[in-house]
Amino acid sequence: MRIDAFALRKPAAVMGLLLVVVHVALALFSPWLAPFDPTELVGGRVEAPGAEFLLGTDVLGRDYLSRLLHGGRMALFVTFTGVVAAVVVGSLLGVAAAYFGGALDDVLMRICDIKLALPGILFVSLFITGFGESFVVLVTLIGLVYFPGVVRIVRAQALTQVNLGYVKAAQLRGESAASVIAREILPNTLDVVYVEFAIRMSHAVLLLSTMSYLGLGLSPPTPDWGLMVSEGVGQLAFAPWLVLFPAVFISTLVIGLNFGAEALANALGMDASRGHVGGT
Repeated sequence: MRIDAFALRKPAAVMGLLLVVVHVALALFSPWLAPFDPTELVGGRVEAPGAEFLLGTDVLGRDYLSRLLHGGRMALFVTFTGVVAAVVVGSLLGVAAAYFGGALDDVLMRICDIKLALPGILFVSLFITGFGESFVVLVTLIGLVYFPGVVRIVRAQALTQVNLGYVKAAQLRGESAASVIAREILPNTLDVVYVEFAIRMSHAVLLLSTMSYLGLGLSPPTPDWGLMVSEGVGQLAFAPWLVLFPAVFISTLVIGLNFGAEALANALGMDASRGHVGGT
């Protein structure tokens, strides 16, 4: 894997990576950083930020800073798990479709076409309505939403590899299809996989926040940024921080992931907006 270290030192790249590191650190250490239990009623309703409650309290009197920290932990855990599943499954299917071709390739591409043709919010609503709201359901939903795009991108990259000499040499040595895929083709698609993971993570954070805002995500009293924005909208006139603080957390994480993905793509000589190796 060829990495251009200079691309990672650009201001946007540094800022993006720094934002991601800060959010991950806050999520990992939130049980120790949060001053209160995120579901505990510790103060009056909608108290303004002050010495006792640094970011104030919500509409029920829960410490807002504690809920923001734990909300980031939940957001990253759900999206990371779902995107990892989407990228792993999508990468394996994409490489298999490129290598075997034929009926397998046709079936997988038609499945991806059908999924990509469905309006996203309609698919999410129907899935949540049918299976309910839980951690497992949300992770599965995120995986299903993003794996078709990963399949198409990884398949396109793998198609450039299957007819190259080192793959033909492995086939002539009598290596099995699984061995050729695992040892020859898949490692040469990892650049695309890494960038796809970073891009899908930013999309997944926005998707989870949107779902929670619409009442389709995590259920109360679980701390969740989108749900916190939804609860704070009704108090916007006299308590704008209830919307502002979670919105800042969501936006900084998404910006950090987008800048990080772009920096990684540039470092690997790729185009993050298209998912293809520079210019091809």
